[in-house]
Amino acid sequence: MFGLSNCNTYKRYYVWWTTFMKPSLSVCHPDTVKMIMKTSEPKPIGFMGIYRLGLPWLGEGLLIAGGKKWARARRLLTPAFHFDILKPYMSVYNDAADLLVGNLERYMEKKERFEVFDYVSRATLDVIMRCAFSYQTDCQKDKGTRHPYVQAVEEIADAWNYRARKPWLYPDWLYNMTRHGKQFRKNCDYVHTVAEDVIKQRKEALDKSRNSDRKYLDFLDILLTAKDENGQGLTPLEIRNEVDTFMFEGHDTTASAISWILYSLAKYPEYQKKCQQEIDELLQGRDTDDIEWSDIPKLEYLTMCIKEGMRDHSPVPFIQREFTHDFEIDGKTFPAGTTVSLHIFGLHHNKNVWENPMEFVPERFSKENIAKMDTFQFVPFSAGPRNCIGQHFAMNEEKVIISKLLRRYWFELDETHLVRRKIGAVMRAENGIYLYVRPRDL
Repeated sequence: MFGLSNCNTYKRYYVWWTTFMKPSLSVCHPDTVKMIMKTSEPKPIGFMGIYRLGLPWLGEGLLIAGGKKWARARRLLTPAFHFDILKPYMSVYNDAADLLVGNLERYMEKKERFEVFDYVSRATLDVIMRCAFSYQTDCQKDKGTRHPYVQAVEEIADAWNYRARKPWLYPDWLYNMTRHGKQFRKNCDYVHTVAEDVIKQRKEALDKSRNSDRKYLDFLDILLTAKDENGQGLTPLEIRNEVDTFMFEGHDTTASAISWILYSLAKYPEYQKKCQQEIDELLQGRDTDDIEWSDIPKLEYLTMCIKEGMRDHSPVPFIQREFTHDFEIDGKTFPAGTTVSLHIFGLHHNKNVWENPMEFVPERFSKENIAKMDTFQFVPFSAGPRNCIGQHFAMNEEKVIISKLLRRYWFELDETHLVRRKIGAVMRAENGIYLYVRPRDL
């Protein structure tokens, strides 16, 4: 399943041949993953590079850019994720979580199942739009239909994955003539239009408030005002690329993580109960169920479950890099131009690394056990210089949303629905994740 047999057989890495007889390296052990992640080697965007297929969507934003472009963007954007900027976002997390809790009320009353990813992705889109772009959206208020942006992103990601597995569609001229290619372009045009509208509105608001005393700049403010060491700002295309990238990464991967964690807690009710006990004790005697900034480190057991959920259902199952120079691993030299796949899902299920890796065991991530772990053993947000710039933002958001859901509801599986992982740019479920919500006696 998903290459796990190779990870467990070859332990540290294995080589496989692409359709065009080009060798590709896969690494799935902390020792070999560390060798790659500690570098700033770029993503492959040449003709056979899988990330080239995403360029019409995300451009050379922080996710795909390499070399000096990536380094410059990283320097300019890092201030947007300082702790002082993250703190005020707690009110947005809580508000978005409250809307999500309210949207699930009717499923509890009617005793009907609901599709988790659909509702959670609306909430995470709401969060990223409000926090990063100061953009108010009604995406959680549309009931009964898929939100068009969420739908478009899912279709784009599916098309990217579909094309990646069919090398005869790699030539752009050929792909663009196909039905899939035309729909891909149509969806890309739509998400670009959304991004450009967000940028336009924020730029107008920023121009009007330039003389006001603002406590902090959000992500888009920094994009619009940042200057590099040469006094150069970002071009309109560079700004749109970063907005598209963060709208995708800021909602889709987080929605995947939350959805799979809720599924796991419904599947293993003993862990769900422990999380609820921790949350109830934390909120005991309060007038509100809001999670505060100071509460985040106190949610220790919930954090264990979140991390175990991201290990078991890695939100980003694969990352690719390309060697820019000859690279030696275990005495073997791989030439420049070799594509290396960081098999995150394989690493997180490698039986040579984890005890009983197919089991859901939150206690793996107790403070005592984490202290014994290799730093590159658990990398849901990647690691090294190209790690996820928004990982603290995402973890805080996950803790608040899951806490509020567990405070209000008890989650149960729909035993009639088979849940199967669907590997792609983001981990999804083939036919969705369906759960029931039951009332809690508080």
